[in-house]
Amino acid sequence: MEVVIVPDRSAGGAVAGGAIAALISRQPDAVLGLATGSSPEPVYADLVARHQAGGLSARRAQAFLLDEYVGLPPGHPQSYRAVIERAVTSRLDFRSQSVRGPDGNADDLLAACATYDAQIVAAGGVDVQLLGIGSDGHIGFNEPGSSLGSRTRLKTLTSRTRADNARFFGGDTAAVPSHVITQGVGTILTARHLVLVAWGEEKADAVARCVEGPITAMVPASALQLHPHATVVVDEAAAARLALAGYFRETWAAKPSWQGL
Repeated sequence: MEVVIVPDRSAGGAVAGGAIAALISRQPDAVLGLATGSSPEPVYADLVARHQAGGLSARRAQAFLLDEYVGLPPGHPQSYRAVIERAVTSRLDFRSQSVRGPDGNADDLLAACATYDAQIVAAGGVDVQLLGIGSDGHIGFNEPGSSLGSRTRLKTLTSRTRADNARFFGGDTAAVPSHVITQGVGTILTARHLVLVAWGEEKADAVARCVEGPITAMVPASALQLHPHATVVVDEAAAARLALAGYFRETWAAKPSWQGL
């Protein structure tokens, strides 16, 4: 696992965005894994800026969403497909049919989960998966206690998660769906490169447990330690509890520029 400590979230967005842009440059038909939430926002802002400057095209790329609410009407502004479209895919030149997400309105939700995993495999797998991390160490909607070998599946949201997400639904917790479809930890681990980004002091404990703690289902993000190519990009505040922060700074400063992430 490589840990990159940057001054702030804008710098982190440039590091992660630069890695994704470099991938698309050398592999225009790359398959990207896209996450929602506030953490990926500076990464998407960086990618959009590169596209607007004329240096990035996602025309041939594909994308898979990490998760989706169950039961929201098609086109609902808080569906994760709509959120991702507003944040990045509509602002780049992705083809609409090349961006896929779990079907949260399927008649058979369990079959939809299996179908989604099969679609990822059929596309050749995800080349780079962007991730955020919850303050409790979750990735996607894989809450503490999730199997580290889990595949895309239906999950029940905790009351804490629904309350946290109520701000996107006018402050009404009851309006937040009770269930989601999420890529499992095992599905996430099949991506060839994992890039987790985190900003702010409120993520410092989760980052430390992810990077330096034991591998445990109680911290689903700790499964990144098992991956052969995982990168964690954090600002100084999110790195505050890393025992090896000094080492991580030294290795990043000494890394050859040609190596990339």
